[in-house]
Amino acid sequence: MNAARGAAGCRSTKSLAINELVGRDLAEPAGNGISPSNFAISGTSEIAKRHLLSIRGEPLFLANWENLIFIHYETDPQELQRCVPYDLDCYHGRAFVSLVAFTMHGMRPRFGGRIGELLLRPIATHDFLNVRTYVRHKGEPGIYFMREWLSSRIAACLGPWSFGLPYRFGRIDYQPSTGCGSAGDHERRGKVEADARSFHFCATFEANDLGICTSESLDEFLLERYTAFTQFRKCRRFFRIWHEPWQQVPAKIQIATDDLIHSTGRWWRDARCIGGNYSPGVNVWMGWPHAIDNSDRHSVTSGEALIL
Repeated sequence: MNAARGAAGCRSTKSLAINELVGRDLAEPAGNGISPSNFAISGTSEIAKRHLLSIRGEPLFLANWENLIFIHYETDPQELQRCVPYDLDCYHGRAFVSLVAFTMHGMRPRFGGRIGELLLRPIATHDFLNVRTYVRHKGEPGIYFMREWLSSRIAACLGPWSFGLPYRFGRIDYQPSTGCGSAGDHERRGKVEADARSFHFCATFEANDLGICTSESLDEFLLERYTAFTQFRKCRRFFRIWHEPWQQVPAKIQIATDDLIHSTGRWWRDARCIGGNYSPGVNVWMGWPHAIDNSDRHSVTSGEALIL
């Protein structure tokens, strides 16, 4: 798998004991007309597009995600499950948490034209650091955000109430990609500071070797995700996105400080970094938040969109 080739320089911890009882092959039957097998093929992006557009009024926002660094950790499935309110989605019994550092640029409503774009201008562009893991709800694979730091104080206030996202304000500085070493090698550095803690990293990659993920690979499992499940207080939601398949390349990751990430849960105690990926970015369609029926832990409603 490509991400493993980028593992040099990452923090190592003790070897993990794999829990074979928690696995991708044990998923429930699909709901909402989704077949789990559909999400394991190279057409994942196209299927996700049709699925998003199957709900009237989608998408809600358009945006660009730029200069993404994915940093992947493998951890103990049982310990991670205790930190997550949805069922884990594992890759052959292995559980993962990924950090995603990127800049969102030009977020704007799908409708509303120039006026709508002007209204969203204060939160249209800012930096993110997401801490996400991989879950499956009623057969649909997705992600669950354990924590998100972003550089906009306004957006940090809006995220929990609208989409159920665990936003926190952070001081974020992502340096532009620079050439280094042999021809084709690039380096991107970043630092995120919040609550007297920090996360500093450096990613090295070959920018000229971009390609989509191999079908059914670990890279595809970690990157090609188009649904997010959230929980804020007692309210559970989901929202969907769409973009073209990631154009990405393996990245070597070096981490200088990481105590900020320790605050996201006890999953960290047994985690080991296995590498990363770089992508120059995608144009994204972002869907409405939809309510999940709290009376049924394994049921996603397909009714009207809900914004609180």
